[in-house]
Formats: sequence, structure tokens, C-alpha cells
Amino acid sequence: MSTVVFLGGGRITSAMLAGLRLAKSNSRHRLVVHDRNPGKMRNLRKRYAVVAEPDLKRAVKRAGLLIVAVRPSSVRELLGRIGRVERRLVAVSLAAGVPLHVLRKLAGPPVQWVRAMPSPVCRSGRGLTAVTFPRTFPRADRKLVHDLFASVGQVVEIPESKFDAFTVTFSCSHGYHALATLARTAQTAGLDRKTALLAGAHALADGIVAWRDGNISLESLLQEAVTPGGIAAAAATAMDDAGYGRAVRRGVASGLRRARMNARK
Repeated sequence: MSTVVFLGGGRITSAMLAGLRLAKSNSRHRLVVHDRNPGKMRNLRKRYAVVAEPDLKRAVKRAGLLIVAVRPSSVRELLGRIGRVERRLVAVSLAAGVPLHVLRKLAGPPVQWVRAMPSPVCRSGRGLTAVTFPRTFPRADRKLVHDLFASVGQVVEIPESKFDAFTVTFSCSHGYHALATLARTAQTAGLDRKTALLAGAHALADGIVAWRDGNISLESLLQEAVTPGGIAAAAATAMDDAGYGRAVRRGVASGLRRARMNARK
């Protein structure tokens, strides 16, 4: 049984632990969490039956696989508190925008770094995780990392040069934001909140699942749904004319700028 140690007990750690419990990974991995907040550790121990380790250096020593799940602005400080690692260790950083070369410089050569970006949707077992490995990363260690994240959903390996663009694009916040906006608008049009959310969720989630699980192109589905002269066509055209595409491009560009700022911190 391998020991997976999470440094940071925040939202993404909680989501991953929920997904791993759903996948019954507790029987394959010993799960350990360290956080400076004792309350967070108590809560995670109670909810997911993990081991809470209050001592940072002792947590790192226990790790067969180390997951660094802190904010990008906290990575340097955390690795500084860990100090020199005297043994070879595979570490996975979930810090958005912090590149591999920075992580290697901060931690020293015994630590073999991987970057991963799991979606909070992994709590349901339907997550999506992007991973990027150094070119010479050993095959057995790749499998170790891949199998862990595959327990909570799909895994896609991408080059680090594309990592920030993927991170900005795949965030489930896009769906939540769109659903909240569409449901609020439907309420102003006369629907009650429950019905507005049901209709909006169908429009966004069920339609996209139908595309993902089927063999019909997105273009064909758009043509099917947006009948010329119909209600959907009028709505889509009005949203495009109001700057829908421009708003999405601005949002993605802003997210990329934030990722680049994280790399410099």
C-alpha cells in the first residue's frame, strides 16, 4: 500500500479525497493530509477517514507520493519550510501557473516534479485532470501518478507549454457561471428558481453530455438545435451580437495573465 500525502487541506484536496473514497482507493493508498489549520485536518479526518499529520516534515517523510495542494502564492513559503529533501521523492504540484523549472529550483534535485490540474468535479468520480511530466520522467512513476488521478476521472497528458491554456479553459467555473447567469435571466422572464435551474442545467449539461457521449459533430448538433428563424436562433444571434464571444475571449485572456503572474511570484 502506497502512502499519498496531501500538503494543504483546502477545497481541491477535499474534492480529491471524496473522489478517491468513492473509488474505494483507501484500500490501495494510505491517505495522509497536512495543513497548518488543525480544524481543516480534523474535518477531513472525520469525513474521509484520512490520517492527519500536523508536522510538515514528518508528513513529507511519510510520502510515497507527495501532492502539493496549496495556493500558487504559498508554494515558495511551503517548500522553504520543508527544507532539503534527502531522498528521491515524486511530488505533484497542483499550483496553477507555477512551472516545473521553478519547482525544481525551489526543492532541489532529489524531488521529481509533475504538474497536475484536477477539476473539483473529481469529487463525483467524473473529473478531468491534466498532467505534464518532464521528458525523462520514469515510466513507473508516470503510471503511479496517472493511476491516482484516473481513480477520480479522465486524465489527459499535455505539454507544459499548453498547461495554462488548458487550466483556464477546463475550469468547471465556466459551467457554474453560465448556469447561474442563465437561471437568473430565466427568473426575470417569469420562471421560478427551481424550474429556471432545471431548464438551464438541461441546456448546458445534458446537451454537452449528449455531444460528448455521441458520434455527432458539434457543428451538426448546433444546426439541429438552432433552427433558422426559430427561438434558439434568435437567442444565439442576439448573444453573439451582444459580445458573447468577445466576453469569453477576454475571460480566457485574463486567466492566462493571472497564470503568468503566478509563475513570477
